[in-house]
Amino acid sequence: MTKADDIDNCLYPKSAKVHDLMADLIDKYFATHLSLPWEDAVRLHKEYYQNYGLAIEGLVRHHQIDPLEYNAKVDDALPLDGIIKPRPELKKLLADIDRSKVKLWLFTNAYVNHAKRVIRLLEIEEFFEGITYCDYGSVPLTCKPHPDMYRKAMRDAGVEKYEDCFFVDDSYQNCKKAQELGWSVAHLVEDDVKPPKTPACQFQIRHLEELRSTFPQFFK
Repeated sequence: MTKADDIDNCLYPKSAKVHDLMADLIDKYFATHLSLPWEDAVRLHKEYYQNYGLAIEGLVRHHQIDPLEYNAKVDDALPLDGIIKPRPELKKLLADIDRSKVKLWLFTNAYVNHAKRVIRLLEIEEFFEGITYCDYGSVPLTCKPHPDMYRKAMRDAGVEKYEDCFFVDDSYQNCKKAQELGWSVAHLVEDDVKPPKTPACQFQIRHLEELRSTFPQFFK
């Protein structure tokens, strides 16, 4: 069995505002590198995010930008050291998982630099056996919710059966696609976020602590 966890806005709360900082840097990148007025940059960023799951995929598809340069200007430019701190309750939750029954795996649309940086700042590297990330240097660029990204995570983690995958993510579309493929999925919808009218998947949680009752079979 493998339990895959999203990283951003999942292992740390949305209230950290990392997503807002990242969105601003992405808007600036669109405006600068595509020579767009600010309103058009914001609109195109939103359009690409909705269509592809990541703004960078739209940039690579339609504008032939260098994805690693983009990463340096956006993800790697985030001032995370002053924002993301260790969370004792998260460490306790991860420590209480019986890793003889389930392999803990990170599954993110971020590039590897950003993913490892966040995990280091949270001080939880020891709990995870590996990571599947969006490889900005690959062609074609693949990310959640594309089915190939979920299959890549399964290959990386050494899992053959869809039913052996358990997944937590804050993205509606990512959760919906994972369940369609046959994964067991918990959609994280924090207290200050309006729940979707139609649930993305079988389980919807407000806090990661609810995983103790959602997937009790994996806890000591």
